[in-house]
Amino acid sequence: MDGAILSFFSGHEGALPLFAAWEERLAGAVDGVQVRVQKTQISYSRKRLFACVSFLPVRKAADRPRDYITVTFGLPYRVPSGRIDSACQPYPGRWTHHVLIGSAGEIDGELMDWIREAAAFAQRK
Repeated sequence: MDGAILSFFSGHEGALPLFAAWEERLAGAVDGVQVRVQKTQISYSRKRLFACVSFLPVRKAADRPRDYITVTFGLPYRVPSGRIDSACQPYPGRWTHHVLIGSAGEIDGELMDWIREAAAFAQRK
């Protein structure tokens, strides 16, 4: 991992294995991804943004694991799943979804299907 990513995880080093698992699965799911490390999130795009990783606390503190990452993605509909910790519709035809990841096993086929769909949705805009 490069220095910008390591700096992003400063104070959250326990979440680095989750991020490594995320990056590995993402590389196999979506081609041509550009990564941008920012102060509050790591953004993923192919021409347009389709996903982010952050430490957004989308669950109450008592319900969050000590080490976690939050994966955010956008789709044209609200995903009907209990795995979605938070969803909002910032404007018609776009739903932003947040999924808290506390173990590498949660970075599974279902999540990656949503990410592939989010990448395709972003490309159509």
